[in-house]
Amino acid sequence: METVRDRAVVVTGGGGGIGAALARKFAAEGARVAVNDLDKSKAEAVAAEIGGVAVPGDASGIVAAAREALGGSIDIFCANAGIAPHGGPEADEQIWADAWDVNVMAHVRAARELLPEWLERGSGRFVATVSAAGLLTMVGSAPYSVTKHGALAFAEWLSATYRHRGIGVHAVCPQGVRTDMLAGTGTAGDLVLRPTAIEPEQVADAVFEAMAAERFLVLPHPEVADYYTARAGDTDRWLAGMNKMQQHLERDAG
Repeated sequence: METVRDRAVVVTGGGGGIGAALARKFAAEGARVAVNDLDKSKAEAVAAEIGGVAVPGDASGIVAAAREALGGSIDIFCANAGIAPHGGPEADEQIWADAWDVNVMAHVRAARELLPEWLERGSGRFVATVSAAGLLTMVGSAPYSVTKHGALAFAEWLSATYRHRGIGVHAVCPQGVRTDMLAGTGTAGDLVLRPTAIEPEQVADAVFEAMAAERFLVLPHPEVADYYTARAGDTDRWLAGMNKMQQHLERDAG
């Protein structure tokens, strides 16, 4: 991959966690960074820290504003904003709708606006923060697991469709990361994610390594590759293992 120096980069959900770490990493490497977050004060704080520009608001509709803030074009778009609601089929319809909107459709809407420019010039890079839940699943949250599978599927489709036309796509699939989102996962996060949780900066480093290698999957927890292989190779055994984890979770909750 070419240097990111002077490249125009957008990071959604950039006010904290993985997004802020990505924004700092890109800025440290010389990129011009637009920091998006629904929380205006957080976006502005990170942008001020790194010498970037803040583009607050809903991640689904900030491409035009980010283009203007960055001087007319976008080279790299990090679709990082996400939500992780709890529950299963019983969860309210609006909870499911919000998860689809933020975790999947925000990616689709960004790509819809970015692709014409990228295809015309023959270059562009889409970085989707998916989570290991998109490759595997996550006990305790059906909306999160289902929509992260959707985010992975969309990233795969983008890569399969446009790779030969100069569009690079990366799916970032960490397990636990020490962020506010992890803190909100409750007992399931404590059981599954917290023991091996890493810092957001380690995720950002892994993204840069994957971009340099032009590698689609970004696995800050390398063991996820083995879990993914096991899931495909013996799905019933893998599901039985996940069900044991669910039973453990239920015992702890009881």
